[in-house]
Amino acid sequence: MSLEKLINNCKQGNRRAQEELYRKYSGVLFGMCLKYSRNKTEAEDSLHDSFMTIFDKIDQFTNKGSFEGWMKRITVNTVLQKYRKEQHLNVVSENMGDEEVSIESEHLDNINLSTLLNYIQELPNKYRLTFNLYVLDGYSHKEISELLGTSTGTSKSNLARAKMILKEKIEKENISIA
Repeated sequence: MSLEKLINNCKQGNRRAQEELYRKYSGVLFGMCLKYSRNKTEAEDSLHDSFMTIFDKIDQFTNKGSFEGWMKRITVNTVLQKYRKEQHLNVVSENMGDEEVSIESEHLDNINLSTLLNYIQELPNKYRLTFNLYVLDGYSHKEISELLGTSTGTSKSNLARAKMILKEKIEKENISIA
């Protein structure tokens, strides 16, 4: 079934089409949920909530632009909304300026992807969300500040802190490997 037909069937409430859409995109969207969540269970909850929103708002998709991009935007917003409701995002105004924290590439060569993902998931919520939005998804600090309800300065500061924490964890990992 073509994507357009699948979307139209979902708009009509067809359960089989919804199931097919879920099977087709759940892996990609789960990956997004996982990178914004603290653990697998939280990511699974976010994936479920995201698909509920997708099916509820699928009539709003007008076939302009990428359908997958539209679903990813809903998924990110669903996860962020969850954090806002639970008040996990405490606004802090830590201005570190535009300090750039870099992680040496030789440190990254010795760490596996699963360990790095765990380190990212261990970051405090405000740092993890900012890091993922900026580094992994390419949002600007202005867009992040709008999504998280903070200032652009706070977004920059949170990114710098996230990088600093990750750098310390990676360096500690490399010391224990050597």
